[in-house]
Amino acid sequence: MTRIVGIGGTLRAGSSSERLARAVLECCGAQGADTMMFDGPFLAQLPHYDPGAPTRCEAEQALVDAVRGADAIVVASPGYHGGISGLVKNAIDLLEETARDDRPYFDGRPVGLIVSAAGWQATGVTLAALRGVTHAMRGWPTPLGIAINSVEQRPFDSDGALVDAAVAAQIEALSEQLLRPLGLSRAA
Repeated sequence: MTRIVGIGGTLRAGSSSERLARAVLECCGAQGADTMMFDGPFLAQLPHYDPGAPTRCEAEQALVDAVRGADAIVVASPGYHGGISGLVKNAIDLLEETARDDRPYFDGRPVGLIVSAAGWQATGVTLAALRGVTHAMRGWPTPLGIAINSVEQRPFDSDGALVDAAVAAQIEALSEQLLRPLGLSRAA
């Protein structure tokens, strides 16, 4: 079964970056992919990445194992001061554990990128940073990256339902770009 792993969010459960990632995963799931989300509250339990640590805790190992088995990845970060949040960056740094694998890091896999930030400059700079990280991790960033300006856009209602048709179209397009190389898209 095709597996898509989502990583991201904030310490606040149900943050916009987490909801966007979950929406992409849900769209991928509707096309037959098995999905798994590592949200902000999960990421918060990870210790600061220590490359010299002799062992990994259960949460660290679960994330590493999930990415090892993933066919595609979604990374969603808030844009904090023009950069990736420490919470998301720590999770990505942990994936150094895959460095000696036959398929290290994000090697050869499509990676969908999502940013939610308070301003267009922050969204653009953070999205560019995520693209750079994805390239460094040997992944293939999808052509579309979703950037939401949380000051001007409210894609979800107070109950968490997606209500913005333009954002919904971006979510659909991003899921297609993740699935097409895997043979699961509607276009396949």
